[in-house]
Amino acid sequence: MKIALDPTPFHHSHSLLEFPALAAELGYEYLQLTPHADFLPFFNHPKADDQLVADLRRACRDAGVQIASVLPVLRWSSPDPDAREAAVRYWKRAIRMTVDLGVTQMNTEFQGRPELAEESERAFYRSVEELLPLIEREGVHIAIDPHPDDFVEQGLAAWRVIRGVNSPHLGFAYVAPHTFHMEDAPLEIMAAVGDRLRVVHVADTMDHHRSHGLRYITNPPGAPARVHQHLKIGDGDVDWDEFFGGLAANGFLDREDTVMVSSVFAENENAVEVSRYQLEQMRERAAAAQKVEVKA
Repeated sequence: MKIALDPTPFHHSHSLLEFPALAAELGYEYLQLTPHADFLPFFNHPKADDQLVADLRRACRDAGVQIASVLPVLRWSSPDPDAREAAVRYWKRAIRMTVDLGVTQMNTEFQGRPELAEESERAFYRSVEELLPLIEREGVHIAIDPHPDDFVEQGLAAWRVIRGVNSPHLGFAYVAPHTFHMEDAPLEIMAAVGDRLRVVHVADTMDHHRSHGLRYITNPPGAPARVHQHLKIGDGDVDWDEFFGGLAANGFLDREDTVMVSSVFAENENAVEVSRYQLEQMRERAAAAQKVEVKA
């Protein structure tokens, strides 16, 4: 398992090419590249040319840090044909950039619209059919997260959509701060997806279902808002013993092709301390869960 830093909290204090040295300074051996204005911006065409990709690869080599995964967020499930077709073109460039970095793991979101779930699912499969030959030819694996407000948000329903592609090159990304939006029990999801669980994001969140659904009040009542946080471990309601125990039972912690990412976005003012804390917590909790699994 690779433990990676998501550098999103440092986007305004460091440049893209400074991320590898920053990760090394914080104790990480791996990075996950998330949407960034100079690389893969949200929803739009990638902005890195071949020279910048080569410079980033060199910066990683100089810092002794590897890129574990690349995360584009593109509208490949959009019911709007123009947006979907554009997203496929952007995906092709994103895959090329990823391969040129020497990386084979990508992860992303379903996107689409929950109020147009049927139309969005059709768009998703259409996009995947166009991209799958390239994905398989390049040996890339793409793990997908059912993000709150995507056309599919529930964990097991998302796994069925992924399974329906019928390719081992697509798998599941379990994002812990989305736990309470996925509805299904974490252990049930992890058991169902098996070794197709390739990426997990580690951050805490509050359970918005508590207090009879009144923990967060939106006005007007019934507004279709999705509330979640990306807090440091221990500041929310995620059951971390269950989470890491589930990863141990799944075999995730023992495999070389899996990626665990620190994904805290709520404390930029303490990002250095929080990033180090997250790394310590992930290592300790993973080691403890593996010991329990061996005894069992």
